[in-house]
Amino acid sequence: MTQGRSTRRRVVITGLGPVTAAGIGVDGLWEGLRREVSPIRSVSRFDASPFPCTIAAEVPEFEPRDYMETKRARRLDRFGQFSVAAARLAMDDSGLSATDVDPEMVAVQMGSALGGVAQAEHEVERFLEGGVRAVDPRIATIVFPGAASCQVAIEFGFKGPNSTNAMSCASSTIAIGEAWRLIAEGAADAALAGGAEAPLAPLTFGAFAIIRAMSTRNDHPERACRPFDGARDGFVMGEGSCVVVLEEMGRALARGARVYGEVLGYGVTNDAYHMTAPRPDGSQAARAMRHALVTGGVDPGDVEYVNAHGSSTPLNDATETLAIRTVLGERAYQIPVSGTKPYHGHALGASGAIEVAICALAIHRGWIPPTLNHEHPGEGCDLDYVQGSGRHHSPRTVLTNSFGFGGINASLALRAYDPHSDA
Repeated sequence: MTQGRSTRRRVVITGLGPVTAAGIGVDGLWEGLRREVSPIRSVSRFDASPFPCTIAAEVPEFEPRDYMETKRARRLDRFGQFSVAAARLAMDDSGLSATDVDPEMVAVQMGSALGGVAQAEHEVERFLEGGVRAVDPRIATIVFPGAASCQVAIEFGFKGPNSTNAMSCASSTIAIGEAWRLIAEGAADAALAGGAEAPLAPLTFGAFAIIRAMSTRNDHPERACRPFDGARDGFVMGEGSCVVVLEEMGRALARGARVYGEVLGYGVTNDAYHMTAPRPDGSQAARAMRHALVTGGVDPGDVEYVNAHGSSTPLNDATETLAIRTVLGERAYQIPVSGTKPYHGHALGASGAIEVAICALAIHRGWIPPTLNHEHPGEGCDLDYVQGSGRHHSPRTVLTNSFGFGGINASLALRAYDPHSDA
């Protein structure tokens, strides 16, 4: 059972490691956000022409050898490379050295909807062409989702609680929430938490195309992802990773760490309704948001910004809007809501961690990104979605949402760090 807010240890974010289509590293991501242009383009990683959707948010300039030795990079698939690179970026950004902490008290919590599925596809092709001897003998250790957290742990020698969950598009939000819980309750002093996804391969891509979940706005890819807009026609798949460094506040301050913000609370629920469609009344999405606020000791009236799941699908966006209104009441109309997936695509299990990084930067740097391509509100979408350009705004308390297949709902409550607050 979760401890009361007054008896839990406080947990702060001290490092960010984004690997995204918008940019790599803190400065790369920030510059990408401030450009206010979607990087979504035609798929280059494989021939997507057989599918009705031919666009994606790729990470174009990723060079794994910038983050690990060449030999190690060759032993990992793109999913594993993303995981290690994001963790390295986060550690460097935090200024935390592996020697600064007891390795047995550092957790690694990751999330990935599909793990190394793209590499698995490649190995199946090799098997069909040349038999089992043509298959990479490391396939079992490369492609399973748990490789994300295990490879990060190996990279830094961290021996604390280790897990990779595969809870669809909420995976990395859940990973950060569980890392927060471990630190808050004393099972860890610090954590690397986030997610990684490298799904851009024909079978995986085609599977989403078959169920008509993805946008077919192929002629104008930069305008395809349009959360909450009346012309939205599906999500745009992305790839990438993001890891954040979480630390117990006292230890972080003692070493002079820069603090992006504080993780206050976490909520996770399930619709128990349908594998792909959200519960129409948004009740369980709302309950996840409420639980994040309640566990954080936050009054709904204190929320000043919502980073929405905003998948750009007809059902999800309207249902999320309803859930936000349910939790925040009439005040929901006064609160800016960003859907930031036009910047990084829907990177499935990695999206939540990328959006946590965006929230942390919004809190720390005083600017919130717009919902790109939002021109005319869709039916049931009647909130302030930061249309047009970003805003200079320093939100003190933020909610960020992630929802996924199977009816999974996850929310985190974040806050600007206040050294004088004990709540």
